[in-house]
Amino acid sequence: MSETARMILDGQEYEFPVITGSENEKAIDISKLRGSTGYITMDPGFKNTGSTQSGITYLDGEHGVLRYRGYAIEELAEKASFIEVAYLLIYGDLPNKEQLAYFNDSITHHTIVHENMKRFFDAFPLGAHPMGMLSSMVASLSTFYPESQNPNRDITDIDLTIHRLIAKLPTLAAQAYKHNVGLPTMYPKNNLSYVGNFMHMMWGVPAEDYEVDPIVESALNKLFILHADHEQNCSTSTVRVVGSSQANLYSSVSAGVSALWGPLHGGANQAVIEMLEAIRAEGSPLQSWIDRAKDKTDSFRLMGFGHRVYKNFDPRARIIKRAADEVLGQLGVNDPVLDIAKQLEEVALNDDYFVQRGLYPNVDFYSGIIYRALGIPTDMFTVMFALGRLPGWIGQWKEMTENREPIGRPRQVYVGASERAFTSLDAR
Repeated sequence: MSETARMILDGQEYEFPVITGSENEKAIDISKLRGSTGYITMDPGFKNTGSTQSGITYLDGEHGVLRYRGYAIEELAEKASFIEVAYLLIYGDLPNKEQLAYFNDSITHHTIVHENMKRFFDAFPLGAHPMGMLSSMVASLSTFYPESQNPNRDITDIDLTIHRLIAKLPTLAAQAYKHNVGLPTMYPKNNLSYVGNFMHMMWGVPAEDYEVDPIVESALNKLFILHADHEQNCSTSTVRVVGSSQANLYSSVSAGVSALWGPLHGGANQAVIEMLEAIRAEGSPLQSWIDRAKDKTDSFRLMGFGHRVYKNFDPRARIIKRAADEVLGQLGVNDPVLDIAKQLEEVALNDDYFVQRGLYPNVDFYSGIIYRALGIPTDMFTVMFALGRLPGWIGQWKEMTENREPIGRPRQVYVGASERAFTSLDAR
């Protein structure tokens, strides 16, 4: 007999089915609650609401587990390329040699963006925030490829749209960076890897051959994989809700970029560096900041420590910590801000206060350190996050459209004025 949940309202009992996931997660299906009872549930922030059944990412925050399509994040980060992981998230399985070659070739073929799009960048003011430019440019892609706007297009057209977006986002991201810092645009160099090509467009200069550092390339490859998907977070659920209206993929992902921009989401690693810079500028002993972090009456919080989902150690942090150490060792960076970061890391890993509360350095802490060491401006940190998250957004959008999920339409409990009569302007 199927498991059910019982609810008593106004003296009447109702039964609702219980759904069990493949990892034994439990959910009460209340999709017919309002129709049966006239009630809705109240869940600010949707922290206890499952909006979909998904086969893409499994996350167990209590035990520090993260898997893409069943594969442990530790194995993927160590053994796979970002393009392989992108294929996995979008199409459900790791590609074989032929599938990977076709996927890679198709992406390589579409890395150039339309020359007219350069005029859009020219119209942005110098110093414009890269996330604002990126969101705008991704949305504008739909105007260059109007066939993407047809909600009933066939699978071949959908795949072409997907490949175009994966190919063009690094180009647009690098152009946003170049415009932000006032440097000339670099065109793609398609004999390089996906990550290496992005590095060339970011840091290359005209008339010079850019040499891809394999340690930096490996670190960015790992970072992009670690950020590739993270279940139904703010930006991912935004992509699914926008896509549920049958909006095209470009518009849906543009909305995801905007959602990621916020400091409570993708901007967390930027907040880490800003905190470290504030500590350095203030000049007080580091211990005083640690004492403030322990003081519940003090508003100061250590950014990049702990995680709202992971109650144990963030599994991604273990992986990227090693990459951060390798990058710092390779580059030989002498930066007092990063010295403070290493001191804070040592405290958090050994101080009983932080250990007992699970306030370990998270992936945002280490990604901020890597980006700082590479000389990436803090305004670009969230753009780097978006590059990694793209295949997850695409996979979630594709799953939602293939499942023909209904349009997202949350309810509310109205707490405004009750009905009242209109009064003329003279009587007010």
